[in-house]
Amino acid sequence: MTVAAPDLSAELEKIGTLEQLQALCRELFIPEPGELLVFGEGPERSRLLLIGEAPGEKEAESGRPFVGNAGRLLDKYLQKAGIRREEAYLTNVLKTRPPGNRTPRASEVQEALPVLLRQIELIRPAIIVCLGSIALHATVDRKAKITEKRGVWLEKDGMRIMPAFHPSAVFRDEQKRELLKQDLAAAAAALREQGDG
Repeated sequence: MTVAAPDLSAELEKIGTLEQLQALCRELFIPEPGELLVFGEGPERSRLLLIGEAPGEKEAESGRPFVGNAGRLLDKYLQKAGIRREEAYLTNVLKTRPPGNRTPRASEVQEALPVLLRQIELIRPAIIVCLGSIALHATVDRKAKITEKRGVWLEKDGMRIMPAFHPSAVFRDEQKRELLKQDLAAAAAALREQGDG
């Protein structure tokens, strides 16, 4: 799935655009046969960045993030919060689908993390919404629990971070539906406060 790079940090420092980073990802992360790399999409200088855990089957087929059932649910709740999907940047910690749609392993998250961190540096969002525990672990703290942190604003490197349940969790636990709506509404309100909306 991943090809080792001799000195990834030096390579990443040379990269100045998302397009260049995506090209590097094509060398680093090899999708399963018949699947595509899912780098992310949205405005390069988006004020809002949404991070999920990994592409699912529909995402790997299309090369786009959040296009399956969870993505449609996310789109619906973004719209209710007054956020147009086209205004946000959407990506995942992993850029390729884990075999069988399993949860990403800690080693896979560690391999993908330098690329995600560079992606965040290039986008420079004002607000990040971490959708699910994998995104929270990657961007904030490996020991953080999504059940404890969701709905609570965190701050890191000058960016405000809102941990939220992943939309797919709503399909497994209906009680998480309202909480996800609340957290996306809080992110939308924070963007408006900053004069973006």
